[in-house]
Amino acid sequence: MSGTLKFTVGRLTCWTLEGGLQRLDGGAMFGVVPKPLWERRIPADARNRIPLAMRCLLVEHPDGLVLVDTGLGNKESAKFLEIYGVENAGSGGPTALEDALAEAGHRPEDVRWVINTHLHFDHAGGNTVKRANGVVELAFPKATYVVQRRELEFASTPNERIRASYLAPNFAPVAAAGRWRLLDGEAVVLPGVRAVPTPGHVPNHQSILVTDAGETACFLGDLVPTSAHLPAPWIMGYDLEPLVTLATKKELLPKAAYEGWQLVFEHDPKVARARIAPDETKVYTPMPLDAVESPQSNVTFDL
Repeated sequence: MSGTLKFTVGRLTCWTLEGGLQRLDGGAMFGVVPKPLWERRIPADARNRIPLAMRCLLVEHPDGLVLVDTGLGNKESAKFLEIYGVENAGSGGPTALEDALAEAGHRPEDVRWVINTHLHFDHAGGNTVKRANGVVELAFPKATYVVQRRELEFASTPNERIRASYLAPNFAPVAAAGRWRLLDGEAVVLPGVRAVPTPGHVPNHQSILVTDAGETACFLGDLVPTSAHLPAPWIMGYDLEPLVTLATKKELLPKAAYEGWQLVFEHDPKVARARIAPDETKVYTPMPLDAVESPQSNVTFDL
C-alpha cells in the first residue's frame, strides 16, 4: 500500500502524506517505559534507534487545501541526516512531501493553509525549502501559515534544552514574509478545521480536529506520536512537561474513544490511522484503519 493514503471525514477528502523516515533513540521515545515493553511494539536497531514516520495531513477543503505539518524539508546537512537516521526526506532537491503531494494530485502552489502543531524541525522543516541556488524561501508560496502565538515566541527564544529542536530557517522566513496567522488558544482555522491546545510535549503544542457531517479526525502531532504511545503513561522522554502530557492525554483520548474519532499518528512507522474503544484503564488498543508499507522500518506489532 502506498504511503499516500486517501480517506474521508464526512464530505471532506483527506490524505496522509509521508514526508520521509527518521530514527530516534527508542529509550528517549518511550521515557520511563522499560525497553522489553516498548520494543515489542517497535523494534530497535543496533544503535537502539526506532523508525519513525514524518507523516503530514492534507485536507481538500472548500476554502483551499489545508496542510498540517510539513516534515523535515531539504535544508539539513549530510551530518544532520546521519545523526537522525533520516531517509527519503530530500536533501537539496525535491522533498518527500512534495512527491507525496503530487501523488495526491496537488502542487505546493495549490496549498492555501499550512498549520503547524509546533515548530520542531521534523514538523515544520518543510515550511521552507532550499532551492538549487542555495536560497531558502517559502515552500508553499500562496499559503497562510498557522501556529500558536506563544509557540512561535518560545521557538524564537531557545535555551540550551530546546535549541537543537527549533531551527530558525524553518520559521523565521515565514515571519519575514508576514505570512503567519497566530492563534491564542483554541481556534477555528476554517469551518470544520479547529486547532486545540494539547500541551505537554512543548507548552504550546496543538492538535488539529477535522470535522464534517458528524465525523471527526484528529491529527495528534506529538501528543501521541505513535499508536504505541496510546497508554496514558507511555510518554516521550523528549516531552518538556510529561505530567502535563499525561493530563492532556487523559482528557482527550476518552473523548476520542466515545465519539469514534479517527486518530492520525504523525510518527507511527506502520499505522497511519486508527480508532480506539472506550477503556476505563486508559490503556487503549488501536484498531488500525490503514497501514503504511515501509520495508526499511522492519516494524512488527504485538497489539
